[in-house]
Amino acid sequence: MIGNTLGILRSYYSLGVRYMTLTHSCDTSWADNWLRDQNKSGSKLGLSDFGKIVIKEMNRLGMMVDLSHVSKQTMIDAIETSIAPVIFSHSAAFAKCQHYRNVQDDVLKMVKANNGIVMVNFYPPYISKGCLPRNATEALLTHVTDHINYIKDLIGIDYVGIGSDFDGIPSYTTGLEDVSKYPELFTELHRQGWTPDELQKLAGENFIRVFRKVEKIKQQLREIQPYEDVMPENEAVPDRNCYTSF
Repeated sequence: MIGNTLGILRSYYSLGVRYMTLTHSCDTSWADNWLRDQNKSGSKLGLSDFGKIVIKEMNRLGMMVDLSHVSKQTMIDAIETSIAPVIFSHSAAFAKCQHYRNVQDDVLKMVKANNGIVMVNFYPPYISKGCLPRNATEALLTHVTDHINYIKDLIGIDYVGIGSDFDGIPSYTTGLEDVSKYPELFTELHRQGWTPDELQKLAGENFIRVFRKVEKIKQQLREIQPYEDVMPENEAVPDRNCYTSF
């Protein structure tokens, strides 16, 4: 999207873009995606030096850093680089479904230290369908609550949200086929012991907290001049343009 150019990143911000996912299901020239972990491919992992400058410029602009779709090392590098909270806009808990689109426990703990948020995806292969440890034949609403509860129990209520991915997934969790099913999800969590205040945090207050903090960091960095770094030629790999074919 940004063509490896910080000026284009700033242009998107000026048009109203307030978060950017660092990769899709492919690498960029400066960040590796989750398929690197699944395929155990390549020797370069994580963010390049230029990629770290992208994070710093996003912090300066007030643009949220989204780590859904990236490799584990990219997650780690981005969290260590960012002074603002990060988001996982549509991921789940690796411990409940061992898919590399999900977030592993050590990274979840880093998210807490960073004051970020993991927003739980509803896509069946990321929830329970065909993945260990459950290896279910379908994903159910209660499988989604398992992920939400796992993240809450591991790192706390303040760091979990909802990232259904309804605008991007080709199949749906049974009982969560569209937004009209949200009341069933919240009813089930309430039945499991969630309080109204906790449900409000899950529904959006946690995300708003992150957004406000990102804006606060922007104000703290207002004296910093725009980064004008150009990606080194040796980092620009022609076959790593981010074009994904399903």
